Amino acid sequence: MHTVGLQEAGGQLAVLLDAVARGEEVVIIRDDGVTFKIIPVPSIAPSPKFGSAKGRVHIREDFDAPLEDFQAYTP
Repeated sequence: MHTVGLQEAGGQLAVLLDAVARGEEVVIIRDDGVTFKIIPVPSIAPSPKFGSAKGRVHIREDFDAPLEDFQAYTP
């Protein structure tokens, strides 16, 4: 576990984040004694939610009506 002061952490943020990415914990101590711990947040793959588009998709009444442009190609 790394323990650093706030001033030092400001100058080494990229290095500290690399350490956290490798699995180490980093603790930052502010001048008044308050401490903060930097830990990695696991990534969560987004998953579609069933019914999330309900009411947003509208199909016109003539959706399946023959198109005028394709009259020459229809039997």
